[in-house]
Amino acid sequence: MMDFADKVALVTGAASGMGAATAREFSAAGARVLVVDRNADLAVQVASDISADPPLVGDVSDSSFCQQAVATAVERYGRLDILVNAAGIIVRADGPGTTDEQWQRIMNVNVNGVFYMSRAAVAVMKEQGSGAIVNFGSIWGEVGAAGVMAYCASKGAVHQITRAMALDHVKDGIRINAVCPGEVNTPMLTSERSAPVTAEMMQALADSVPMGRLAAPVEIARVVLFLSSDAASYMTGAMVNVDAGFTAR
Repeated sequence: MMDFADKVALVTGAASGMGAATAREFSAAGARVLVVDRNADLAVQVASDISADPPLVGDVSDSSFCQQAVATAVERYGRLDILVNAAGIIVRADGPGTTDEQWQRIMNVNVNGVFYMSRAAVAVMKEQGSGAIVNFGSIWGEVGAAGVMAYCASKGAVHQITRAMALDHVKDGIRINAVCPGEVNTPMLTSERSAPVTAEMMQALADSVPMGRLAAPVEIARVVLFLSSDAASYMTGAMVNVDAGFTAR
């Protein structure tokens, strides 16, 4: 049930971190993968590594680009079975410390990008009568955290997009779920910090997790594959925490 032979998966944010791990796992499971990212060099590298067709380079905050991405998948492969909205950014600031530009940018990428890509994909999947969308939410979209106000707000919006669209399209054969990672060892984890990242800082983050370690990106990617597969056929509108027990406390 985790065999994706003859399936087509479009993965945004696929040039690094959890998006790249997801693209690699789909490819290993037999899917044809369209790598989408704004970082051309890294996107080309990932596509080459998994022997995929050339990536599509652009910004998911652009509605027309999202339409183009879905259209490209259909033009190349004749269908679109899976959309993974992994593209995202973070702003490390409280409310007063968040500028207008930072607020608008994080909402444009994290929220608008999910909406634009999903809207375009749903139109295709509805015609097919099947499809699966997995959005990248976050534990911070549910429980909140200090110092990342805009990020928490954006991920909360992603969770609500997931729930509402899942209900809108439950009769269309489309399942829409969200994976909600905790602390994952990705470039985003160390980005946008005011102090230099040290081994001690990384250890403190690991110590804050009940399992006592950070997740590897592939550990999140495997849950994305499950949610995209027939093994999750009775799941839609779910927020699936992958956080080593962080939110169980």
